[in-house]
Amino acid sequence: MRDTAETVANTETVSVFAPAKVNLALHVTGRREDGYHTLETLAVFVSAGDRLTASLATADRYEIVGPNSGSLPTHNDNLELKARDLLRAEFGTPNCPPVAIRLEKHLPVAAGVGGGSADAAATLLALCRLWELPLTTNSPELIRLALSLGADVPMCLASSTLVASGVGEGLKLIDNWPTLAMVLVNTGEKVATAAVFSELEDHHNPSLAALPTTPDLETLVSFLRSTRNDLQPPAMAIAPSISDALTALDQERPLFMRMTGSGATCFGIFRSLSDANNAAKSIRGRQPGWYVEAVHTVESREEAT
Repeated sequence: MRDTAETVANTETVSVFAPAKVNLALHVTGRREDGYHTLETLAVFVSAGDRLTASLATADRYEIVGPNSGSLPTHNDNLELKARDLLRAEFGTPNCPPVAIRLEKHLPVAAGVGGGSADAAATLLALCRLWELPLTTNSPELIRLALSLGADVPMCLASSTLVASGVGEGLKLIDNWPTLAMVLVNTGEKVATAAVFSELEDHHNPSLAALPTTPDLETLVSFLRSTRNDLQPPAMAIAPSISDALTALDQERPLFMRMTGSGATCFGIFRSLSDANNAAKSIRGRQPGWYVEAVHTVESREEAT
């Protein structure tokens, strides 16, 4: 896997794109004694996302800008600062000098598209490059550190089509899948992941079936119809506006649609990016206050920049 941090200007500034994650399928397969759920999820990454820039500085600084910056903390509860401090604890302050971190926040918050996890993964990648730490994107040590920040962070390090299992530590990259044209729709209602899991009635559900090999679009859509998002029913009970998002997508006649993650973002798959752009324009015209974005799947951060 390529190291996907994009170096800008010189080694004093590193900028990394943080693509959104879309769970095409999400099966809850069990619950461990420690309370964590085991999952199997088929996930893709798309051309919409945030951007994390890190620069060497005389003192630590952190700022958030962008259309969805207002609802994020700028103190130590923030995942980007936790990622910075985690690397310092691992490698020592002398090897991790002061840094200015700037997050351009475009993705909706608490929306099931892995925005916070993607930003944390981008922070790890940017700082490893900036500080010249001996970790690469797929190194076991970096994956271990990523998992300590959250279950979705290891898959966001990869940012390519994959199946994740367990509590996020098991990753299997998937090759030769078609590029998907999609529309993401979020009404603005935030959904807490913990609340969704607390409403989940069945914690032990069937695993994903064997994935089709080198599928075309029709084969993939047919496969997705046999899968589930086990978190969609409890999320819809908590956030009824998810139904509104699905109704808006359904009016545009997608090949397939579903909620991603723990909600509340929904996605529709379309035959072409032109169809997706037209659908997004139509939905945005009816619901100008919603987050509506036509996207395509990517297999590296460079594809999305």
